[in-house]
Amino acid sequence: MNMKNEVFDKTYTEYLTQLENVDFAAVAATLNLRSSGEELQVNLLGDEYRASKAGIVDTEGRRARFEVCIAIFKYLLMCPAEIPEEGGWTAYHSFRDAQPLLHYFARETTGPIERCFAGRLQELRQACLAIDGGVSTEAGAFDLSIQFQLLSRIPLFLRFNDADDEFPAQCSILFRESVEHYIDMESLGILGALFARELVKSGSV
Repeated sequence: MNMKNEVFDKTYTEYLTQLENVDFAAVAATLNLRSSGEELQVNLLGDEYRASKAGIVDTEGRRARFEVCIAIFKYLLMCPAEIPEEGGWTAYHSFRDAQPLLHYFARETTGPIERCFAGRLQELRQACLAIDGGVSTEAGAFDLSIQFQLLSRIPLFLRFNDADDEFPAQCSILFRESVEHYIDMESLGILGALFARELVKSGSV
């Protein structure tokens, strides 16, 4: 077993231990998740995972990828006692604990989207719809504004301006102010990266 797998297994086990103390019924109610016995069904970017005190698996019963496991663990463990007010849309860099992760977010989330879809606005629109994005009426000064659901209670708002003669393509990713009550900034960064990969993959078909 290599060092990376050892770290993953240790982290996975630590989170499972913490999950032992979680009231799954309360979490299901707060996060609007479907439950079956001692198992929660978590939809992440259109893919379904099953979370229990035995672990997090996909629909075929295989342990989910490392990034997916970390994000779902934190999402379940941080579930608030009460549903907070959503608040307005805000950029990742505006959240209190996001500052050390801004380079990661730009490198893994907004940057890949800008590079992949510069000059390809129609392809971006199609890619967004392919991963269940809903075209928003709040486009404003943006060429394209589309909302997605990363996890239940955690929406994402993508705003994109295509490149022109004066400016390069620009992608803005916004979250509700309430998101910090549901997940930590490191895991939110992971979710942003997973979202960008799915979008780029859809746009490259």
